[in-house]
Amino acid sequence: MIRVATQKDMPDIMRVYAAAREFMAQSGNPNQWGKTYPPAETVADDIDMGRLFVFDDGGIRGAFVFFIGNEPDYDKVLGGSFKTKSPCGIMHRIASDGSVRGFFALAADYCKASAPELRIDTHRDNLVMQHVLEKYGFMAVGTVFLKNGEERIAYEFMGANRKD
Repeated sequence: MIRVATQKDMPDIMRVYAAAREFMAQSGNPNQWGKTYPPAETVADDIDMGRLFVFDDGGIRGAFVFFIGNEPDYDKVLGGSFKTKSPCGIMHRIASDGSVRGFFALAADYCKASAPELRIDTHRDNLVMQHVLEKYGFMAVGTVFLKNGEERIAYEFMGANRKD
């Protein structure tokens, strides 16, 4: 059900991201992705790099970026530090259209199979994602700053912290 995305999937992926932006706005987080993030160029680049994955059960219901490596935005953590060693699994731009219950856990389980230590970040206003991350067993480690200067809460998952 989870597979690497192809360029043919672009319209469905963009639909999923639009649904996620709407949900975020309705949940008190209208600024993290605004009305246009991620742009089609970013999504196409993620596909070309082979790091965009989709949940496809006869229709694309979710998407996320996953790669093993270093994330330059995570080089400096204000107020804490990662305990995991880099390179490790990095998750970004996770979104669903709302039709799959527990989508984050499905995606994280998929990533964890390749990299038991994971990192991810989210916006301070994204209380839904913060709850989901902590429920899964991710722990907040501090604040990171993106290339554009925006602040994010950095999280890590270290193998055995999953809370079921």
